[in-house]
Amino acid sequence: MADATTPPPLPAAGTPSSNRGVMIVLSYLWLLALVPLLVEKDDKDVQWHAKHGVVLMLAELILWIAMYIVQAILGTILGCLFALLTFPVGLAIIAVHILAIVKGLNGGRLIIPGVSQYADRL
Repeated sequence: MADATTPPPLPAAGTPSSNRGVMIVLSYLWLLALVPLLVEKDDKDVQWHAKHGVVLMLAELILWIAMYIVQAILGTILGCLFALLTFPVGLAIIAVHILAIVKGLNGGRLIIPGVSQYADRL
């Protein structure tokens, strides 16, 4: 009989974790992608999604900064018209995150050109 203070055994390397679904969802929730990246080092699938989530977050940050700079350069009237693009761009970003989460929970991987190739190098 096991002692009550004995922790459960750790999973073998490369085996899926018991909270795999939660970790895949966290992988695509911007800064929360760091949680599975740092916690689930043994689950290769969760690590793949976490790396892609971090690179996707950085790509989105660069996109938003670039859009802000362009908006500032265009001035008041053209900048306001350009600002109207931020809503559809934001919706597209949320749609990509939702697709990546759904595909990840179903055992697949969403390959995003540029982002995936860079994340695979990490």
